[in-house]
Amino acid sequence: MNPPALATLPNSQLLTLGWIGLVVILGFWLQSGDWRKLLDAKRSNLFLGATVAVMALWQVRTGIRPGLDFHLFGITALTLMFGFSRAVLAGVLVQAASAAFGHGAWNAIGLNTLALVAVPAGFTALVHGIAQRHLPRHLFVYLMLSGFISAGIGVLLAGAAESLALFLGGAYGLAFLLENYLAYYILVAFSEAFLSGGVVTLMAVYRPGWLESYDEAAYIPHV
Repeated sequence: MNPPALATLPNSQLLTLGWIGLVVILGFWLQSGDWRKLLDAKRSNLFLGATVAVMALWQVRTGIRPGLDFHLFGITALTLMFGFSRAVLAGVLVQAASAAFGHGAWNAIGLNTLALVAVPAGFTALVHGIAQRHLPRHLFVYLMLSGFISAGIGVLLAGAAESLALFLGGAYGLAFLLENYLAYYILVAFSEAFLSGGVVTLMAVYRPGWLESYDEAAYIPHV
């Protein structure tokens, strides 16, 4: 099996920066006290179950070159369920599983998590925050913006971040990445939008308690 491209970057400083960025994010999370929510058995079981589901999703993939893989993400759903920091933590576990299955590299977990998890999770959290502050509290707004649109655009941004890392690291040329890698993320983005939007819709209807970002009483006033 060929090694993933990020595992053998000529510019290994990017891998170090990836680990530093990941440690900073997790450090702020530990300082915030949000980790205490995982001490609740129900929340921790839901977190682990959702993480395993996303792990399985990431193993169903295709690729054109070492390190140039395509798969669905599920990060938007994780972010709406648990928030940015715990979504990143779940992403670390997913990256570790990918490395164990030979679809990733242990030394690139930091950089991959930043590009493929923190970027879409951060975008989803940003879109949701803006919608809550400036748009009506309406179920349609929540599902379309936070569930569908942020998922699709978030994946495009993740693909762009990964492409930038591969280019800056010297793994592939920019023209090759734009034509043969990033362009395909447009197709992945549509699929991701429908997957995450559909999953979030089902949870909002049948399991609203699973979505920490969703206030049923606010979005459906008669509840």
